[in-house]
Amino acid sequence: MSSRSLAQPAVAGPAAISWHQVRMLAGYFAFLLLFAALAVYGYDYYWLDAASRPYSAKHALLRPSGLIGLRLGILGLLMFLVIFLYPIRKRWTWLSRQGSTRNWMDFHILLGLAAPFVIAFHASFKFQGFAGMAFWIMVAVSLSGVVGRYLYVQIPRRVTAAELSLDESNEMLARYATELAGQRTVPQGDMQRLLRMPGKEQAARMPVVIALLYMVWLDALRPFRVARLRRHSLGAAQSFYHLGGLLRTSNRELERVIAVARAQAVLAKKLLFLSRAQQVFHLWHIVHKPFSYGFAVLAVIHIGVVWALGFI
Repeated sequence: MSSRSLAQPAVAGPAAISWHQVRMLAGYFAFLLLFAALAVYGYDYYWLDAASRPYSAKHALLRPSGLIGLRLGILGLLMFLVIFLYPIRKRWTWLSRQGSTRNWMDFHILLGLAAPFVIAFHASFKFQGFAGMAFWIMVAVSLSGVVGRYLYVQIPRRVTAAELSLDESNEMLARYATELAGQRTVPQGDMQRLLRMPGKEQAARMPVVIALLYMVWLDALRPFRVARLRRHSLGAAQSFYHLGGLLRTSNRELERVIAVARAQAVLAKKLLFLSRAQQVFHLWHIVHKPFSYGFAVLAVIHIGVVWALGFI
């Protein structure tokens, strides 16, 4: 198999920002700006108790059926319609050809994270009764989506998001090791610290929860191990300027070696915990989908009730 079909480590140099990344950044910025504006404008209203709110000058705007509150509810509904396009895409041939799976997942996660905040402002932070139950289920769905995204990236994939076979993954790992074998840019001892992780038998004996926590710990520790590699090539002033090696340097050879070493460490960790990640990812699907569909049913009932009662 050609190595071009496999994911390659990023090397030093200015990375071009794709239009998808621009759209994602714009989306996150837009929602952060919206939430900040609502929080600043409605701060004094949202802190009032239910009995005092009708006397506020902002009640007509910010209550759930108000001018702003109602439009936030409509925005939340539209966001969830788009969110549910992601699972539908897997079954609708025409839709599956539009864009890449990774790009769709990025939008799915963006809207999944933002939607609970939109609905919270729509409900003016009052979560009682039937609507409150729907909201907390939505929060559970959103948080589980973050976990699912993490598990998704723990499974080795091509740049097309298709899963790599075990042979392909081991081939890539061997190629990384060969490329690093002759390098003299960073000390081998520090390189081994970056690649240090438990043995296969130790990882296999770990309970599932401990294995997941260990995976997160290795991911959190990796930037600091990479920084240690950089510090050997930096003087005191440069080390301060690059935050102790946490920031990329202008040394292309150093950054090339670090990129390969980081890719090797990431792939080795994924292969070490692959069976656990796949196991939990399967269980995650079993939990995530019923919660998602349950929220959808509750949301439809909520909209039907408020429509019937004349609040819309």
